[in-house]
Amino acid sequence: MFAAGKTVSAVCHAPGALHHVRAKDGSPLVKGKKVTGFTNTEEEAAQLTTIVPFLVQDMLVANGGTYSKAADWQPHVVTDGKLITGQNPASSQPAARAVLAKLQAQLQAQLQPH
Repeated sequence: MFAAGKTVSAVCHAPGALHHVRAKDGSPLVKGKKVTGFTNTEEEAAQLTTIVPFLVQDMLVANGGTYSKAADWQPHVVTDGKLITGQNPASSQPAARAVLAKLQAQLQAQLQPH
């Protein structure tokens, strides 16, 4: 989808699905992109560090993403081009709003006379 120019969004643990996703040049999709996802400290608080196969924050950083976060359990959404990521469940609504805003902007651009 991303390679086709579509907006991609992932919240909480979902950015972990980008672990093995590659850009057209073969580099990790998140390399050089501003991203967020469930933090290591939120994993610890939820007692998930020994259950999940990898920590989302560590993976995003290891794959070259420019990771940012808010305080634990606070909403935090990062948009980098057509990639929209949210830190935790509290970020779901603001991430959805960011996706809608991105789609509305794309629609407006398509409707403009050329």
